[in-house]
Amino acid sequence: MEAPRFKEARRAYGFDEIAIAPGSVTINPDQTTTEFSIDGMTMTMPILAAAMDAIVSPSFAAKFDDLGGLAVMNLEGVQTRYDDPDAMLGEIIDAPKEEATNVLQRVYTAPIREELVGERVEEIKSSGAKCAVSVTPASTKRLAPVAVEAGADTIVVQSTVTTARHVSKSKRGLVFSDLLETINVPVLVGNCVSYDVALELMEAGIHGVLVGIGPGAACTTREVTGVGVPQVTATIDCAAARDEHHRRTGRYVPIITDGGIRTGGDMCKAFACGADAVMIGTPLAQSEEAPGRGHNWGMASPHPALPRGVRVDVGVTGSLEEILYGPTSKTDGTQNLMGALEVCMSMIGAFDIRDMHSADIIIAPSIKTEGKRHQLEQGTY
Repeated sequence: MEAPRFKEARRAYGFDEIAIAPGSVTINPDQTTTEFSIDGMTMTMPILAAAMDAIVSPSFAAKFDDLGGLAVMNLEGVQTRYDDPDAMLGEIIDAPKEEATNVLQRVYTAPIREELVGERVEEIKSSGAKCAVSVTPASTKRLAPVAVEAGADTIVVQSTVTTARHVSKSKRGLVFSDLLETINVPVLVGNCVSYDVALELMEAGIHGVLVGIGPGAACTTREVTGVGVPQVTATIDCAAARDEHHRRTGRYVPIITDGGIRTGGDMCKAFACGADAVMIGTPLAQSEEAPGRGHNWGMASPHPALPRGVRVDVGVTGSLEEILYGPTSKTDGTQNLMGALEVCMSMIGAFDIRDMHSADIIIAPSIKTEGKRHQLEQGTY
């Protein structure tokens, strides 16, 4: 007699386990368009810079906008706690490895100052750049209206795990439909990894969903809590929710794959799995323009009781323009991400990002090692 089953684990996949199959029609790379829109606001580059203090400062946001993307500034980081955020960034960067978390926890105990929220937003806007800012659900009702009044174009409500239904002891927590009535700008919400949650968030009226729990290079959520879903499966499931919501309502809510993207190949796979844009952290932290000077850490790294991230030393590999557009002499896919995207689109016959959603993906765990013996032996792969 077969023993009864308590539960059955579902197979899930990450970027290294799949490949994109070539299309039956190919096109020239210069015939592709990579535009991405959020509620009528269009970017030529479908990349968001992650809301990490080591990546996005007002000056970085301006440069990223010049290159066609959208940088998201953390409204609960050093930029809004200190008059001189660069000095505090220096303390974090210069701390010995064994003391880095303690320094992070100390630096982030300073209170968030609403006047600095407005000043930093105005600083970004004065450069002519679009301004996107990130807040946690607990601080949204307080900080989002201040940012919007100062000129913020987009609000990103972001925590490790976000749902449309949150049970708490407060009389009335964050209700997204209420928030949307309060502020008249697009609201992106994350992070989630499942069909049901993504669909409920869309039904609440938000304008974009961030997908990903724990895949970032600086994040240790998966190790600390055991929670997470690999990005391929998470993106596919949330994209299915987007398509179902579009079928029901006629409203298209973009999916943004957030985290775990190291190379152009990873980024292309995210789009083939259904992403409309990607949010990237550590690859941008490696740019000369990033305020972290070759270091990165996440928003949960300074948590006073349960840090879920570490300061990672990632090095400085080139300018922001080289990382995004090249030219480059690197052969590992870590630079000229947009060039890689356009070439991938040409190989599968995709004229735009939505065309990429129709690409065939295959389970291919040996895709990165097949035939690569010499590269593996020489440490070049």
